[in-house]
Amino acid sequence: MKAPIIVPADILAARVQQKLTEAGADAASSAHTVRALMHASLHGVDSHGVRLVGYYYGPLRSGEINGRPQIKIRKTAAATAMLDGDNGLGHHTSYEAMKLAVDLARDSGIGAVGATGSSHFGAAGAYALAAAEAGMIGLATTNAESLVTLFGGRDAFHGTNPLAVAAPVPDEKPWLMDMATSSIPFNRVLLYRSLGHPLPEAIAVDGDGNPVRDPAEATTLMPMGGADYGFKGAALAGLATLLSAVLTGATLDHDLASLGASTPAKPANLGHFFIAIDPARFAGVTEMALGMRRYLDALRASPQRDGAPPAMAPGDREWQVVEQRLRDGVPVDPDTAQVLGF
Repeated sequence: MKAPIIVPADILAARVQQKLTEAGADAASSAHTVRALMHASLHGVDSHGVRLVGYYYGPLRSGEINGRPQIKIRKTAAATAMLDGDNGLGHHTSYEAMKLAVDLARDSGIGAVGATGSSHFGAAGAYALAAAEAGMIGLATTNAESLVTLFGGRDAFHGTNPLAVAAPVPDEKPWLMDMATSSIPFNRVLLYRSLGHPLPEAIAVDGDGNPVRDPAEATTLMPMGGADYGFKGAALAGLATLLSAVLTGATLDHDLASLGASTPAKPANLGHFFIAIDPARFAGVTEMALGMRRYLDALRASPQRDGAPPAMAPGDREWQVVEQRLRDGVPVDPDTAQVLGF
């Protein structure tokens, strides 16, 4: 088992910025990507944090990902728009798309933006959080290359297709839910390989569809819910595909080529979907704040069975991790440490 190294957050962010710039990303693309990757690493989502720098570096250098995109916006109605990311880094595309959704919501109460011409965007929660920080409820989702079987399936069909929602909370950090619709993200399998950790049960299968715990043998993930209830995860993955790819005209999961493949045929044209909702246009900002306060106070006071940890709302654990990692430093796995030159 290999131990990660611990790096202060500011030093880590600067090294990530340097590596992305070296690979050819312009100032806006690299700034948005650093913001998203550090969000994930600080929140304990290490599979989607700074370890992805190595994943993006080669495609940026080769031009498979456009490091200097010209983003195009097409407003389609009062509350809707489409954004073309010009085959740039998905983080840049996504922050711009959520900003547009928030602007639309300020005018219309709700804003929905579909993004195409994009690439892998990291942790979906980063973009939902951007809406919550603007005082709105945010939703972010994406489709992705096929890495997940259907319920009872053998071969990959859906991507890991995350769903993320965030909401503002008075006098504390936002409520934040961010989850893959697969058992775990495939980047966590790669992280387990780097660290030498075995996988939990009912997470992944080998090339013959047999469940495995050795991350080196894992080729495909199982949907969330595993062997008994994976139909739920598969259905939610389909929802992400419907919103991100079918609705927007982006490439479907099973037609996406792997990033960095030896012979990439054409830009990925990955799709994302973002919604921002302005509480002022519904019950009102004050009423929502009171409701969130009552809801969270009751949730955290709810009795737990003997031996169980205290009840927590989505984001509670992650915000504790942020505080700890800002104070003590961020763990970086050995493979990523080598890529970043630590």
